[in-house]
Amino acid sequence: MVLRKHEVVLATILCFSIAGCNPFAPALEEGDPFGGLIGDQTTVEGFFTNFRNAYELRDLSLYEPLLDSSFTFIWRDFDAQVDREWGFAQDLETTRRLFLNSSLIRLQWNQIIAQDEILPSFEVRVVRSFNLTVTLELGDVFRTDGNVNFTLVRSDSTAVWRLRRWRDESEL
Repeated sequence: MVLRKHEVVLATILCFSIAGCNPFAPALEEGDPFGGLIGDQTTVEGFFTNFRNAYELRDLSLYEPLLDSSFTFIWRDFDAQVDREWGFAQDLETTRRLFLNSSLIRLQWNQIIAQDEILPSFEVRVVRSFNLTVTLELGDVFRTDGNVNFTLVRSDSTAVWRLRRWRDESEL
């Protein structure tokens, strides 16, 4: 009888000690599990990380905060041999349609070709090469590469960088 009591007590302790333990759950990792996904937008590299993630996740709610309210997109119309541009609202609408009509977007940032501080800590121009692949819902695949010529601005040295001007220098 005494042996039975010890078995019951031991079984009870064992049950309580493993009750909160799931052997199939992954181990907890140190640090921020999303650290590699969300860039520190107070750095230029963090801005580029967030831009890539907004495109690859096709998420306008990640893309819109990257733009300054006075944003301008400029591209070359090779047929007419003139530069064309649009502003904040038209860019959001165009990007929204791109995200909705694509099933996959891959953006690879390559080397920074030029980085000039126009107004130290407040405005910087970055020319960076990229490779972009867009797969549309119907299966068509478009690939392009080239350079972006970004002007990034912020209100003070601790604020996040926002895109004020984007000159597209791609081969599309």
